[in-house]
Amino acid sequence: MEKSRFLKLKPMLLHEIFKPFNSKNYIFEIKFDGIRALIYIDKGNIIIKSRNNIILNDTYPELLSIKDISDDTCVFDGEIVLFDDGKPNFSKLQERTRLKNKHRIEEFSQNNPVTFVCFDVLYKNKDLTNLSLIERKEILNKFKDTNNFIKTKYFEEEGNELFKLIKKEKLEGIIAKEKSSKYNYGLRTKEWIKIKNFREEEFYIAGFIKIKSENVVSALLCEKKNNKYYFVGKVLFSHNNKDYEKVINSKPIKNTIENCDEKAIFIKPCYKLKINYMERTKNNMLRQPFIKQDNE
Repeated sequence: MEKSRFLKLKPMLLHEIFKPFNSKNYIFEIKFDGIRALIYIDKGNIIIKSRNNIILNDTYPELLSIKDISDDTCVFDGEIVLFDDGKPNFSKLQERTRLKNKHRIEEFSQNNPVTFVCFDVLYKNKDLTNLSLIERKEILNKFKDTNNFIKTKYFEEEGNELFKLIKKEKLEGIIAKEKSSKYNYGLRTKEWIKIKNFREEEFYIAGFIKIKSENVVSALLCEKKNNKYYFVGKVLFSHNNKDYEKVINSKPIKNTIENCDEKAIFIKPCYKLKINYMERTKNNMLRQPFIKQDNE
């Protein structure tokens, strides 16, 4: 594969559902909380790029050694993950990603190294994308794991059991892939499915921000601790919710939230929303909050 062609490619994307399942036609993998990336190696050269075509070679210098795992021209698909006590730590990974100073990057690469968790090989001296997933997995398994390159393990049929384990360990979720699936660059298909391990909790609505879309606002979420209200994030809130009209027609009040400087219409926190979210950030904000519909 030519370098110029590789630079135009984007990884295959995933459809999302909310319930795990079992199937003989699928394999199931752990969904690692990281940054999706494609890696190209050719004659001692390497290019690491994100799904948005940002080159990451300078950001993660510890991954450059992956160029030595094969003498062949190869393209790999996987996730850049920062493991902390054996589990992915997305907050620390974001901290790594924001670094621009070369010396700081080098320091972090020594103290908080990342790993490329590889789940597919797309090219090995020839295009492999028309092969079935299982055939590509067999080729991938011939590559040896290193300190910074590890292959994902997959599980046959038992998606429900794997999801139970993921919930117990508080990991991000699972991915289901059809065994016969070919690789489609840049496309989102139902042959690959992600099922995230969302947490569920109720939060007060303490205000809202009007947005351009009709019948939708951005609701300010907060939680109550020691008789005080603390901001935890925002979520899109539409007229489909039974309390929507009550909220947007509530009497405006002064800001009652301890840690919120949003320019919003504040209301008395008397309505609650059931929110699904991935995790809390270091600042106690909700990551990826949303209101789950009853039919999801």
